[in-house]
Amino acid sequence: MTRGKFITIEGQDGAGKTTNAAVIKDYLETASIPFVHSREPGGTALGESVRDLILNSDDEKIGDKAELLLMFAARAQHIQDVIEPALARGDWVLCDRFTDATYAYQGGGRGMPMKHISELEHYVQGCLRPDLTVLLDLPVALGEMRAGQRSDPDRFEQQQLNFKQGVRDCYLARASAEPNRIKVVDASQSIDAVSGAIGAIMEVFVAND
Repeated sequence: MTRGKFITIEGQDGAGKTTNAAVIKDYLETASIPFVHSREPGGTALGESVRDLILNSDDEKIGDKAELLLMFAARAQHIQDVIEPALARGDWVLCDRFTDATYAYQGGGRGMPMKHISELEHYVQGCLRPDLTVLLDLPVALGEMRAGQRSDPDRFEQQQLNFKQGVRDCYLARASAEPNRIKVVDASQSIDAVSGAIGAIMEVFVAND
């Protein structure tokens, strides 16, 4: 059986990941490609508990090391229970955020050593990496404005501008280092323009499968 493909969607808060994940889902459905849609942190009972703890906890004293380890603990369970079984049976996987987000938020934002993140990545994931990552990029100020209109801010959305700029800079640096995998979409455009750009990326990716 042919192994499935692993697609992730990434971006800063306010970039429109939820809206544009739906564009990818619609494309896969139209192409009759079976897929599983999940998210990180999340995707399993353990992962959703970690998500609630990290994003919504009133306790601001969660240490940076603890936060990083919680992210990878949730990811290990997610890979074991959801991602690998789906890929092995030939289904594609679409995931809202994956390890690029850890590099961006815990590395670029928190300042955790990239070496430590890389070590955990290899330990938890082995050779598993996304086949395609769609990165929604926009200026930090615009992302803040959009996120503020959407809901009450979570722990990451409450961070200072230098944190958020570090997140964006790290995402863009990773995209520059891996242009074949990470495709950057200007998320400051209109919804239709962003959807069109994502559709074009998917068309090329599916055609080359």
